[in-house]
Order: sequence, then structure tokens, then C-alpha cells
Amino acid sequence: MSLKDIKDAFLSIISTLEFIDIIDVAILAYIIYMLPRLIRETRAGQLVKGILFLVAGYFISNFLGLKTITYILKQTLDIGLIAMIILFQPELRRALEKAGRTKLGVRIFGLGQNSDESTKIWEPAIEAICDSCVELSATCTGALIVVERQVRLGEQIETGTILNATPSKEVFGNIFYPKTPLHDGAVIMRDGIILAAACFLPKPQKDEQINKRLGSRHRAAIGMSENSDAIVIVVSEETGQISVAMNGTLTRDYTREKLEKLLQNEIFEDNNDPIFKKKFFSFGSERRKKK
Repeated sequence: MSLKDIKDAFLSIISTLEFIDIIDVAILAYIIYMLPRLIRETRAGQLVKGILFLVAGYFISNFLGLKTITYILKQTLDIGLIAMIILFQPELRRALEKAGRTKLGVRIFGLGQNSDESTKIWEPAIEAICDSCVELSATCTGALIVVERQVRLGEQIETGTILNATPSKEVFGNIFYPKTPLHDGAVIMRDGIILAAACFLPKPQKDEQINKRLGSRHRAAIGMSENSDAIVIVVSEETGQISVAMNGTLTRDYTREKLEKLLQNEIFEDNNDPIFKKKFFSFGSERRKKK
């Protein structure tokens, strides 16, 4: 094929191209771009390699005339779509959950609260969480606090004890005091309320790759953050160090100010109005000055 033929074919395609075709290609390109990010460093990555190996084996056996192997591989690939849905079920579920909790998904389906309601509910809760974590840290009292966001944590809540308590330093102190029945587990907060205590959290996906120095609370925090968009706060009973797990990543060495800023930014992330943020932050600082 000459360069002129290639040019003519290209111009022919361009001349018949419509706007809907551009959208079609753009969506497909985005899906192809996101697919490696979805399967990277997960079990799905190894499964994809196995599927590609089967496809390559099919073409090679067909080229060499290996009829029996070609038939077996063809039958295997014919049910490949169903097999992929079954094998990739955890990854597909996680991807759909992530799509549902994006800002676009929240706005489309009308989920969440407006800024005024959210501010009224979470302002005192954030203050109570930060004050409690500082006091628990000072006494090296272990604590595990889960702040629920868009992904509901009904499965974990069912494993604990329902409290429906208003958060305060005293309440958190009583829950996590070592000799109380509720201290061994996680507190789950919803809409600024301590909904349940002594809840069991899922294990992390790659438990063997986590630092061996981290205890069960930190591992549970990482596991919970991998399975949801929750903010998970951990106070170490060995060092008193305050840590936060989000999106499967654990960050450590939080001070009260750093923890408060993180919670404000994450819980009120939809409130991008600088006037709102200025008002909210100044409100928090004024409360601390009065104390």
C-alpha cells in the first residue's frame, strides 16, 4: 500500500467521522487507560497475565496445527467472559464502589448532605475526635475510630454493639478503657454520631506485605480503608502514636492540629467555597481559644 493510498483512506475516515464517534472513541480510550490502574498491584494483574498466556497459546497451537490443544483452548476462551466476572468479582465490586462514591456519582444520585447540615453535624464530632485522640495518646490507650463516608459499613456495624451516642472525650474514654467490654474493636461513626462500638473490621488484602511492627489495630485500619472510603484513625497502645488509614495507605505521627485539618478537609471536601472554609476554620480556632 502506497503513502497515497494510506492518505486517501485516512481522509475517507475523517470525512465520515461524526461527533458521536469522537465521544465513543474517547470513552473507550478512557476505559483502556483506567483498566491498568484498576488491576495494578492486585490479584487481577496476575489473572490478566494468565489470560494473555492462554490467548497466546491458542494462536500458537492453531498456527502449528495442534488440533486437540487448539480445541481445548478455544472452549476455555469461549467461556472467558463469565470466568472473568467470577475471577475479578472483588476488583469489579471495588471499581463500581469507587465510581459510585465519586463527586459526580454523588451529585447524580443525590447522595450526601448539604454543606449546612454537614457542618452542623460534624463540627462538634471532629472536635471530640481530636480531643479524645490526644488524651488517649497521652495515656497510650489503644483506639480505633472509623468515620463512615459515602460507602455504608452495615456489615461491620452488625458485628458490634449499637450505641447511637453523642461523641465526647468522656464517651471515647469509657469505650476504649482497657477493662471495658467494648474496648476491643472499632468505633464506627455515622453522621457525627457514635453509631456502634466493638466492631470487627476486615483484614487487609496483602497482610503479609505490611510492616511486621504494626499491630492488629493498624492492620484492621488498613483493611477497612481498602474496602471503603472511610477515614480510620488509630491510636497505638504501645507508643501512643496517632495514625490515619485512607484508601489502603497508613500515615503516622499526627498531632491534634494535623488530625483536625485532615478531618476537616476530607469530611467537608465538597465544600470548596473559600468563604465557607475560612468561616469553618476560624470557628474551630475560636472554640479552642475559649477552652
